[in-house]
Amino acid sequence: MSSSPPLPADVVVLERGWLSANNVLLTGPNGAALVDSGYATHSAQTVQLVAGALRGQPLTRLVNTHLHSDHCGGNAALQARYPNVETLIPPGMARHVREWDPVALTYVPTGQLCPKFGISGTLLPGSSIELGRLRWEVHAAPGHDPHSVVLFEPDSRTLLSADALWENGFGVVFQELEGARAFDEVGATLDLIERLAPRVVVPGHGKVFDDVNSALDRARRRLDGFVRDPLKHANHAAKVLIKFKLLEKQELSIQDFHRWAAETPYLELVQRRWFPELDLPTWIEQVIEELARSGVARREGPRVINT
Repeated sequence: MSSSPPLPADVVVLERGWLSANNVLLTGPNGAALVDSGYATHSAQTVQLVAGALRGQPLTRLVNTHLHSDHCGGNAALQARYPNVETLIPPGMARHVREWDPVALTYVPTGQLCPKFGISGTLLPGSSIELGRLRWEVHAAPGHDPHSVVLFEPDSRTLLSADALWENGFGVVFQELEGARAFDEVGATLDLIERLAPRVVVPGHGKVFDDVNSALDRARRRLDGFVRDPLKHANHAAKVLIKFKLLEKQELSIQDFHRWAAETPYLELVQRRWFPELDLPTWIEQVIEELARSGVARREGPRVINT
């Protein structure tokens, strides 16, 4: 069994899977910091995991790489557990958080959950921030999310890449679904990561890895495929949104699936823009069947079950 690549001392990765993003805990003499907090339905587990790792130490800083629901859905629970925690987010969505606009924050459009939380300030690209014992550079990383940042520690060359780079790809590019040309931003962010030349990458999902060049090659091939065939990316995005709901609920009746889809604007947007020859219920059935054929969902009578 291969071991994980070495991380700087006092950096702990809580690998969470695909419903909740990985949590990165960084401890030091002035308190502890957490990067990303997972999804809302896992928030009690997040609090328990963080408290266990802290061993009585206070959580003084909570940082979000971006505000997709799987990266900040535990913020409210952590703020309740640690009321003095400083919470920092990238600047692009700060106004919407302060006003708490779940539409602008994409939670309503994606049909996902995120309890209301507060913020103390913002993570400015081009600056640096102390997390635990180390100072981390803040770099803008648009593409998957236009306001996302990645965090880089130059001495150990450790990168917290969020959803800008996984070992086998990157996150859905939601701006492309809306008609904006964001694939170029994905490519530019991959170029940024190559220039930073990290030794080890802690992705938003999946295990820590150090074969960064291979990961970049795979990501660029994936990006090229989406650029050549944007319909493929739209279909992929629909599968991701539906699989995410299955991960959240574990199983749903097909009737409840259709009701949720009708109330989820992003799904209607994708269907109307990319699959106009099908009505929404027919298209949703088609996507569910594709998930079942690939083995990540199962139909049992009128129910769809996560596998």
